[in-house]
Amino acid sequence: MRIRRALVLVALSLGVVCPASAQRVHGITLSTHTDGSDWGGPGLDAALDSLVGLGVDWIAYHPYARILGDGTVRFRSIDPARPPEWLRRPIEAAHARGLRVLVKPHLGYWGSRFAWRGEIDFEQPRDLDRFFSSYSRWVLAIAAATRDADALCIGTELDRLTTHQNRWRSLIDALREQTDLPLTYAANWTDFDRVPFWDALDVIGVQAYFPVSDGERPGLEELRAGWKTILSRVRAIARQWTRPVVFTELGYNRSFLAAARPWEHAVDGPEAEAFQALCLRVALESIEATPEVLGAFLWKWFPEPGRAQLSVGHAAPQAHHCGSVVGAGDAGGRKDRRERRWERVSEMRRSGSPARRRGSVPLWPGPSRPRELAWS
Repeated sequence: MRIRRALVLVALSLGVVCPASAQRVHGITLSTHTDGSDWGGPGLDAALDSLVGLGVDWIAYHPYARILGDGTVRFRSIDPARPPEWLRRPIEAAHARGLRVLVKPHLGYWGSRFAWRGEIDFEQPRDLDRFFSSYSRWVLAIAAATRDADALCIGTELDRLTTHQNRWRSLIDALREQTDLPLTYAANWTDFDRVPFWDALDVIGVQAYFPVSDGERPGLEELRAGWKTILSRVRAIARQWTRPVVFTELGYNRSFLAAARPWEHAVDGPEAEAFQALCLRVALESIEATPEVLGAFLWKWFPEPGRAQLSVGHAAPQAHHCGSVVGAGDAGGRKDRRERRWERVSEMRRSGSPARRRGSVPLWPGPSRPRELAWS
């Protein structure tokens, strides 16, 4: 066992869930309009510069493979000795700016018999064998080509398949032989407490599209109460497995139902922007006050030639316009001397396409912290 991971697990075994010295993860997912080729294109540098200006210290990006109905995972050939630009450049360019990188493979299910990744499952043993064989080859190829990243996610929302824990443990063992990167798995919010192999990983990953309320436009106190309940569950799992948690995705649509159904595509008009900002503000303040949770990766930001874009029209896009919101940071009932100030994230272009960022101001609440590897 490599020294770095050994020290992590010793600390965890002593009940240290998230050391006070660990940096909070202030991340955003750098997504793609294509198959990922734009990560190697001219828009990458502008996007990363924009994210640095927003106070981000981690990015995630998600290489794609295609899932077929018979379990085959189809992916582009990757030479780990000569990684393609779209895999290599995000790591190099992020590190040049002091950012850390999570590599988070996603299975593209479009055109398959599956409505989303959470439906992927196989009744026939031969299909299941075919899936884990080809999926493992793909993830190992990604890991070999991204050795200089800072963390690796072994899967995203494949929760119907987590019952096959021996197969996942075999993949994890193979990855441990190949890389000493901290490993996580991104479980959907509905299933993170049912994953049976958290002990084999370094961090518990959660796709944090939790419903925070039942209805439309809840107020500040209702949102805070909703997150208090959610984080109580999250803390219990962190303590059960003696592992810290990171929210591998978090986001709210510009919708008055964003708190109740953050995964939905529907978008309301500009009048919903203030509520969207409120949902994001309460979520991030709640996370910052929870030591068992390292932080979150907001969903999602796009690179595009000549501009960086923040999504407003996807299943769970990030803040289109956070406005000027000022909130008091609260930890353990005490107001911090540094007020948690929410300033305008950007003036956004109101159009059908993702909005264009025009400013560069802090997105995350609380003070900036030294950039040190948070997961290890």
